[in-house]
Amino acid sequence: MCSYITEKAPIFGSAKGRSGWMHVDTAVIYYDHPNHVPLDHALNVDFVNSKTHERVAVELSAASARELIARIQAALDNGEAIHLGSQEADEVARAVAL
Repeated sequence: MCSYITEKAPIFGSAKGRSGWMHVDTAVIYYDHPNHVPLDHALNVDFVNSKTHERVAVELSAASARELIARIQAALDNGEAIHLGSQEADEVARAVAL
């Protein structure tokens, strides 16, 4: 039985589709029967340009989706820590120079 539960998220980014790179402004996420991957159910994510209706679709197993969530969080945490750390060092160096 399908739940037809769909989540939508406004996003700001780019995706590479059939015609090359495109702006994407919406992510449509749902757990349902996939079209291509050989599973009963998959986490399906469509990255959409709402103006042109172009989309890039991804179908993931539940385990793959959970692993991806964990790796996205780790990359954001580590990247922000390094970036923010270098910004703070730059600010201290500027303050000392004054």
